Amino acid sequence: MRVRVLFVLFLVVAVGTTHAQRVLNIDSCRALALAQNHDLQMGALRVEKAKYEHEAAFTNYLPKLSARAAYFYNGRNLELLSEEQRERLTNLGTRTTEKLGQNTTLKQALLKLALDKPELIPTLMAMKDQLPLMAEQLNGLGTSMVDALHFDMQNVTLGAVTLTQPIYMGGKITAYNRATALAADLARSQEETTRRDVVVSTDKAYWQVISLVNKQQLAAHYLGLLQKLQSDIEKMVEEGVATKSDLLSVRVKVNEAEMSLAKVEDGLNLSRMLLCQICGLPLDTAVRLVDEGLEDIRPHRYEGATSVESAYTQRPELRSLDLGVQIYREKMKIARSAYFPQVALVGNFLVTNPSLYNGFEKKFGWNWNVGVTLSVPIWNWRETTYKTRAARAEYREYQEKLTDVREKIEMQVTQAVARVRESDKRLTMAERNLERAEENLRYANLGFQEGVITVSKVLEAQTAWMSARSERLDAKIDVQLSDVNLRRVLGVEF
Repeated sequence: MRVRVLFVLFLVVAVGTTHAQRVLNIDSCRALALAQNHDLQMGALRVEKAKYEHEAAFTNYLPKLSARAAYFYNGRNLELLSEEQRERLTNLGTRTTEKLGQNTTLKQALLKLALDKPELIPTLMAMKDQLPLMAEQLNGLGTSMVDALHFDMQNVTLGAVTLTQPIYMGGKITAYNRATALAADLARSQEETTRRDVVVSTDKAYWQVISLVNKQQLAAHYLGLLQKLQSDIEKMVEEGVATKSDLLSVRVKVNEAEMSLAKVEDGLNLSRMLLCQICGLPLDTAVRLVDEGLEDIRPHRYEGATSVESAYTQRPELRSLDLGVQIYREKMKIARSAYFPQVALVGNFLVTNPSLYNGFEKKFGWNWNVGVTLSVPIWNWRETTYKTRAARAEYREYQEKLTDVREKIEMQVTQAVARVRESDKRLTMAERNLERAEENLRYANLGFQEGVITVSKVLEAQTAWMSARSERLDAKIDVQLSDVNLRRVLGVEF
């Protein structure tokens, strides 16, 4: 039983915590929106990506070490001797003895030697008997020579370790390194633009809720006035001092006020949901804003410089476009680098099997070398020219875009300053009109109580008062939004 009670208490506390009202001000709303905004999170990832790309670009200055290995099976073996040469070598003794037997001059010389010196005849006969053995030995020697010149190159294994140090690449490495550094700055500038856009959208949603909260209170107050007037007219109809036509006119106004109040409440609910969505809160979160009181709204004023030059130096969009222009200038240099020769220092450590360095024996043999490579472009069907022209066109396009945005910013600043002045004038006029409407309503109520003012005049005075209050509210909100807009177009911090 005790466990069950504790469980119920836990549920009550949990539900109460979940649905507890949350009090927010403009700064807390901005902080929540910035903390959960997906565009900002993606912007942070783009900044991280650009940072790593710049670090990767810097490595092009440094030597690169690579290793490669390969295995080949050759369908035909490598033979250094032709078939005729192999046949001659393997029959070297036989062909030699045949040549000797067919040599007439040699035979005549031996015959003359035998006639002149008969004592050498046994020796010459012994030499003749040794000719087949000599032929066999020469044949063996030739065969061994053929075998020695036969290499097994059907299974070949290769390996190489290469060290490459760029010396001059036509300026491509330097330009690419600068372009990636500028791209990292561009990512940070775009992230700042996104951050400011989030703040502006948060402020607009915040003041929209403030406006609708006050309009709800105003509509409820106006409905209360009409309902009180309806009650007074009903009593007067019963006493015969007012007509049913006056009562019907008031009832129509009451119905209109109820419909207006319902519309405002629906709009307020949607606006609160939008603010919760921007702030990353559940849509059903009960939120109360500290500026909901109409009299608590104190319009902010930007007191800094409002010149176009200050906007040029502070707007992140202009900085992004300027960085884009610089990036495309570097890309143009990268494309142009293909016109120039490229020089690199290269070192290799090579391993082969069969060994290329010891008679193609079936062992691993190694070697190393160091050298300089030079690559000079001669003709590529104007590919480099076309790429350079394309990069130059992109560079000029960004220059035109930068000029266009500067002109638009000048117009935005002029319009924003004018809107601030107009909103101030509108607020001053709204305050004056409200004073007059309140005075008119006070006299209308007194006159109606004295019986010298008709119901229609009272309704007109209440409607005028409602309109004046609404106008003053809209003017105050417009002052806030005009200040937000001015800060946005000037690029100043919020």
